[in-house]
Amino acid sequence: MAKMKTLEEAVAGIQRVHALVERYALAVKQGSNAGQLIHPIRRALEPLVGLLKPQFGMLSDQVASVNLVASRGGSEQMRVRGLREGVASLRQGLDIAERKVREQHGTDEKRSSE
Repeated sequence: MAKMKTLEEAVAGIQRVHALVERYALAVKQGSNAGQLIHPIRRALEPLVGLLKPQFGMLSDQVASVNLVASRGGSEQMRVRGLREGVASLRQGLDIAERKVREQHGTDEKRSSE
C-alpha cells in the first residue's frame, strides 16, 4: 500500500506540473515573459524525482529527463513541445505502474486467503 500512496502523491505532483506547463505554453503563445515560468516547473519536478526514486526508478529517471528538457536552451516552442510530451509520458508511466501495483496487490490478497 505504500507504493499506491507514492503513486497517488506522484499523480498529484504531475497534475501540478501539467498546469504549470500549460501556463508556460500560454505565455509563450501570447508573447509575454515566459522565461520566469520555467523555474516553478523545475522546482515542481525536483521533489518527484526523490519521491519516485526508491520504488520506481524508471519513472524517476523520466522525471529527471523532463527536468532536463525544461532547462535546455532552444526555442520556446520546442521547449513547450518537449515538456508536454514529457508530462504525457509520465502520466502514461504512472498509469501503467498503478495498474501493475493493483494487479500485484490483488494476487497477494488471493495468496493470503488460500
